[in-house]
Amino acid sequence: MQELPSAVPPWAWLALAAGIAVMLAVDLLAHRDNHVIGLREAALWSAVWIAAGLAFGAVLWVWQGDQAAGAYYAGYLIEKALSVDNVFVFALIFSYFAVPAAYQHKVLFWGVIGALVFRLVFIFVGAELLQTFFWTAYVFGAFLVYTGYKMAFAHDAEIHPDRNLLVRLIKKVLPVDAAYHGDRFFTRIGGRRVITLLMVVLVAVEATDLIFALDSVAAILAITTSTFIVWAANAFAVLGLRSLYFCLAGLLRRFTHLHYGLAVLLGFAGVKLILSETPVGKLPIPLTLGVIVAILAVSIAWSLLATRGAAPPEPGQDTPGGERAVTAPDSPAPDGAAPGGTRRGQARP
Repeated sequence: MQELPSAVPPWAWLALAAGIAVMLAVDLLAHRDNHVIGLREAALWSAVWIAAGLAFGAVLWVWQGDQAAGAYYAGYLIEKALSVDNVFVFALIFSYFAVPAAYQHKVLFWGVIGALVFRLVFIFVGAELLQTFFWTAYVFGAFLVYTGYKMAFAHDAEIHPDRNLLVRLIKKVLPVDAAYHGDRFFTRIGGRRVITLLMVVLVAVEATDLIFALDSVAAILAITTSTFIVWAANAFAVLGLRSLYFCLAGLLRRFTHLHYGLAVLLGFAGVKLILSETPVGKLPIPLTLGVIVAILAVSIAWSLLATRGAAPPEPGQDTPGGERAVTAPDSPAPDGAAPGGTRRGQARP
């Protein structure tokens, strides 16, 4: 069977975009009251998003065959796995800025919309580069291998949300009121329109996700350069990111060794991309999918076994639905250090 070609009929793009828009609208309608999302509700929505992602793969299988569906599922698994790493940083940002639990879903909702747009741009640019200049496969492959190395051996690098370049820029260019005004991103103070702290948080989430997208998009492009498959895999994985956050943020302490699996996953994607421009050629999709599943299964099992019997979080400890902050937005953390975090071993600007 042939893999889905890069040129997809416009109706397919429109159908995919319409389906995503409908799902986003349903999600927004269900959470229009800004209620605090509990574990049961988050698990239910996660099941809905995962079912939608798997169902799209089945549709792709019927429409374009097993190779296209296999490439989609492999890309979906990679993006879904890397999304777990994103949850670490989102939890850090929400805790750092003391975001009320009721407003966290709204920030993630608009963050997802921005992620879909930015990733679409990255996908088209990356696919065009890979198809036009063969040597970009070596560049992207080396980038993925290096990112995997940094994730494995420099995973404890600190992240400082308030030092993010875009966050600093928005504070310099636009008037900011360092307080929350309900769920509003903008408000008026003294007759002047200002940015609320919730908008600053959204900028921090968007800026970090923009960086996250570089390696995840490159990893999926290592499997296929079909922009339709790559964006569909990204979209369905990212759509469930909000529910995944509320499901996993309180359980991240159990995933102590997952970053090793993600590092191997990125390294494998990099090597696969490099081999695609050598006499070895592209690795078979079934082999790729099998390797991805095996890597994730081993790293998750290793983490759960290593943390078996671990003590539960102490009372007052941060959870996805909690509101306790690590530090105040504009005050230094204890001992003058900003709250630490982890994300693919790279310190952020």
